[in-house]
Amino acid sequence: MATSTLDRPAGGTTALRGPVRRLSAWLHRHAGVRLAALLTAPLFWLVVAYLGSLAVLFVSAFWTVNGFTGEVVRRPTLDNFRTIVTDEVYRTVALRSVGVAAGVTVIDTLIALPIAFYMAKVAKPRHRRWLVVAILTPLWASYLVKAYAWRVLLANGGPVDWLFGGPGSGPGYGLGATVLVLAYLWLPYMILPIYAGLERLPDSLLEASADLGARAGRTFRAVVLPVVVPSVIAGSIFTFSLSLGDYITVQIVGGKTQLIGNLVYVNIGAANNLPFAAALATIPVLIMVVYLVAVRRSGALEEL
Repeated sequence: MATSTLDRPAGGTTALRGPVRRLSAWLHRHAGVRLAALLTAPLFWLVVAYLGSLAVLFVSAFWTVNGFTGEVVRRPTLDNFRTIVTDEVYRTVALRSVGVAAGVTVIDTLIALPIAFYMAKVAKPRHRRWLVVAILTPLWASYLVKAYAWRVLLANGGPVDWLFGGPGSGPGYGLGATVLVLAYLWLPYMILPIYAGLERLPDSLLEASADLGARAGRTFRAVVLPVVVPSVIAGSIFTFSLSLGDYITVQIVGGKTQLIGNLVYVNIGAANNLPFAAALATIPVLIMVVYLVAVRRSGALEEL
C-alpha cells in the first residue's frame, strides 16, 4: 500500500528530532545542569522581586528627606535609626507592636491546642476532613470583610456590648479589640500546624502512657508536649509575623492605638518620608530574623 505524504514525517521534524534527543540525553547525564535550568527562572524572580526589594528597603532606610524641598537625599546616615531609638514615641510603638504580636500568639496557642487535639485524636476519621474545611473556610473570606464585621460587633451598642450587659459594657475599640480581631484572623494559621504535628503522633504512645498509669496531665507533658512544641513554634511564626506587620485591623478597630504598620503607612502617605518609613519597616524584619534564628534548632521550620 502506498504511503500517503501526510503519514510521512516532515523533513524538518526529522532533522530537529536528532538534536533534541542528543540534548535530552546530555541533560539526563548531567543532573546538575538540568536542575540549574529548572531553578534559574524562579531563583531569578526570588532574587530580583523579593531579595531585591528588601535590599532597596535597607538601603533607602539610610537616606533622608530634605525638609525644605521634600526631595530624598541619597547620602548614607543613621539619622532615621537614631530618631527611632531616642524618641520615646517610636520606642513605645515598637514595644506595643511586639506585645500585641506576642499576645495574639499566646491567645491563638491556647485556643488552637484543644481544637487541634480534638481534630487529630478524638474526632472520627471521616469527620476530620470536614473539621479541616471548617477551619479553612474563614480564610476564603475577604480580610476587610472580616475586620469590618468585627467593627460592627464591637461598636457601641453592638452585639458584644449587649452580650456584656448593655451599651458601653463591651471592650469597644482600642488595643484589646485589636488583639481580639487579630487573634481571630490568624487562628487557622496556628491550628493547622498543630493539627499536622498531632496527626503524626502515634496513638500507641498515648495508649502506652495510659496503660502505664499516667494521668492525662502527665501524658500531655511527657508525650504530647515534646511533639507539639515545634508545631506551636511553626504556627507562632505566622501569627507573630502577621500581627507584627499589620496596620489595617488597628485602623478599623484600634481607635487611637498606633502600631509600627500605621507609622509606616503615615510616613509613606501623609508625611511623604519614604526613607523614615523604610527605617521603621526594618524593625519587624529584624525582629523576625532574630526570632527565626532563635528557633531554627527547634525543628519548627520543618513543620512549615
